[in-house]
Amino acid sequence: MPPSIALRMNHALPPIHRERLLRMGRDVCFPPGTRLFEEDGHADRFWIIKAGTAALDIRLPDRPPPVVETLGIGDLVGWSWLYEPYVWQLGASAVTQVEAYEFDAVAVRLMYLDDAEFGRAVEHWVGRVLAHRLSAARARLVELRATHAEQEP
Repeated sequence: MPPSIALRMNHALPPIHRERLLRMGRDVCFPPGTRLFEEDGHADRFWIIKAGTAALDIRLPDRPPPVVETLGIGDLVGWSWLYEPYVWQLGASAVTQVEAYEFDAVAVRLMYLDDAEFGRAVEHWVGRVLAHRLSAARARLVELRATHAEQEP
């Protein structure tokens, strides 16, 4: 299930909030294969992809982590930075070279608390992304279970 265009920052945040957020970002680049974060790690930053693709994955026992979703230009990479206990719920890797805006989670949360309108807009956007990601993870796990059941003797 690919992310909806409506979930991309350019569509999800009003221009005034988008511009304010982008002023806080710094440009980063990740070569293919780079791990952006690991499941259960401390979520202290997040990214908006400018170019390239990243894959979200989930740890499963006795097998390599399957890809839950592939993200591209304009997509939010990471939502766990906004919700306590600030621990990544999935893992992420650069599939191709990824150019992105990187944001410091604490700085954005402080700005979020300082400006209620900005905070509501960001929370609404990230909440919609979270709901989509949970749905994508569930669908992928159901698919993997069905594939596993077909392969059993």
